[in-house]
Amino acid sequence: MIQTLRAFDPQTIKLVIFDLDGTLIDSRLDLVHSVNAALRHIGRPELPDDVIASYVGDGAPVLIQRALGGEAVDEAMVRDGLQFFLSYYREHKLDHTTVYEGIPEALRFIQNDAGGNSYFSQRAKSNGIPRRMAVLSNKPVVPSRAIVEALGLGPFFTNVYGGNSFATKKPDPEGAHKLLEENAVRPEEAVIVGDSHVDVETGRNAGLWTIGVSYGFAPHTLEAAAPDVLVDAPEELGKVFG
Repeated sequence: MIQTLRAFDPQTIKLVIFDLDGTLIDSRLDLVHSVNAALRHIGRPELPDDVIASYVGDGAPVLIQRALGGEAVDEAMVRDGLQFFLSYYREHKLDHTTVYEGIPEALRFIQNDAGGNSYFSQRAKSNGIPRRMAVLSNKPVVPSRAIVEALGLGPFFTNVYGGNSFATKKPDPEGAHKLLEENAVRPEEAVIVGDSHVDVETGRNAGLWTIGVSYGFAPHTLEAAAPDVLVDAPEELGKVFG
């Protein structure tokens, strides 16, 4: 089901920025296994899958800090856990990770339709100008790009940026501003798609439209930071632009 709190005209959207984990890909198991491997490494008890999944979204350092109990944890332990997590995840990032069913079709529609069967759409198609798309994740950039390429999503995106691509992470708008600049797009001509409040807040901070997905890792966080449009299934993303 598509819920619209603030409608935008899809014909005016020239750039769509996607979150990665919980939005385009189901990486839950590989992240859970990697965090629990890091916890075992430093002698801490493993955590339930749902708990770890709820910690995803703010980058690897915050993920490990949360898994270790929060801000009061010894910094050396966090560094040790983070280093092990990154090393383990580098080797196991594609053990179970898959593209959500319906995502390739939605991306193809969003990219090539450029606003449905409108005059604008037909001109864009005839001129060979597809709508541009990019990935902005808080996951480190190297595994982000490796996963996107390995799962066959690379051709859809003009660029893939990660949590260490810039001095700041989402919800700071730095990454979104860079993508707007690279694609020569105004904020009101772009939308960000994600599964958590982090993505919605990023969009607001950058002046973008926002789409939330409730099938991801942190749908509960969208209650406090309501997106302009909320979808319940990947295939509905295409319909938003139809």
